Amino acid sequence: MSVLLLVVIVVLFGLGFLNPLWWVAAAVLVFGATRYGRGGGSDAGEYQDYRDRREREDRWDRRCSRRHQARWSREDRRDRRDREPRG
Repeated sequence: MSVLLLVVIVVLFGLGFLNPLWWVAAAVLVFGATRYGRGGGSDAGEYQDYRDRREREDRWDRRCSRRHQARWSREDRRDRRDREPRG
């Protein structure tokens, strides 16, 4: 993706010698790529997202492990009993 983006920017810059409007398009593309892109080739943010997701999954797995399964089913039965109409 980044190679294709670089090629497009170079082509737009080259076309700018024919019509300066292409330079504006190239500048907008460069601005968008640096402002909203991943930028710099740094994977630190991506790794942090991965680590946060893994921590959430681990917490969920610990919460729903077999060790706690009896407690969860007991609470589910209690909730179902409380929701049933009495009469």
